[in-house]
Amino acid sequence: MRALSDTLWRRPRLTIALLLAPPLIWLGVVYLGALAALLVQSFFSIDHFTGQINRTFTLATYAELFRASNFDIILRTVVMAALVTLASAVIAFPIAYYAARYARGRWKALFYLGVMMPLWSSYLVKVYSWKLILAREGILTWGAAKLHLTWLLDGWLALPVVGGNSLSVSATGTFIVFVYVWLPYMILPVQAALERVPPSMLEASGDLGAKPFQTLRHVLLPLAMPGVVAGSIFTFSLTLGDYIIPGIIGSSRRFIGQAVYEQQGVAGNTPLAAAFAMVPILIMAAYLWAAKKKGAFDAL
Repeated sequence: MRALSDTLWRRPRLTIALLLAPPLIWLGVVYLGALAALLVQSFFSIDHFTGQINRTFTLATYAELFRASNFDIILRTVVMAALVTLASAVIAFPIAYYAARYARGRWKALFYLGVMMPLWSSYLVKVYSWKLILAREGILTWGAAKLHLTWLLDGWLALPVVGGNSLSVSATGTFIVFVYVWLPYMILPVQAALERVPPSMLEASGDLGAKPFQTLRHVLLPLAMPGVVAGSIFTFSLTLGDYIIPGIIGSSRRFIGQAVYEQQGVAGNTPLAAAFAMVPILIMAAYLWAAKKKGAFDAL
């Protein structure tokens, strides 16, 4: 052991290599290997008569993604992910700004506790809790009845875009729960980015005659944008791949995660499931490349 210790002390590069080898092997074999296997599977096809997988190279499975029903799933998921990301940024920004500029000491500790506490509870418990809140018999309907606003809720549910006789089985309910669950992942990067903004820059903007809105638009937002983009990486990617919230809260309109689960587990169409799974990977690869250009990784 002493000889080994001396050898490692004399050769620091060997020490670093030994420390990095286990996680790199895990990443390369398990994670990247699984993605490679997924990519290979997506170039196969299934014989719809026998149900057997045809292991010859073909792009026919990817062509199936452009069928109206499948493309609608992809488009619906991307639009939902974009809306959730936008709403999370709008809600997170004032919260993060207050925490970065005004919260001190005990109040800052309470801020971190309030943001992090939802992450400590069970994911399924949160989703099912929201299903009860949004249900026809839930507290939201009860509160609307007490305020004599049931007509407003009924009118909202009648809109085609909402789709359902209850928010617990509607697109709007899915959107609300997505925003609630992923909001902390937006708040923390934005708050970190805003803390890097020197107060002197805001004071200088005011001294030069800029109004508060002008300071927000031309000084604060550009400097905080890397944090917003960093938060959007989480909210956008997590929404793209989630299948539990749309399955519990959503309506019959499927998302990519549900399509992957159904094609793999129910229909047994592994190539189509792999092709569906590659869509978020490709979208996020392009998104991460654009985020890197914006300097988002500096705010993580």
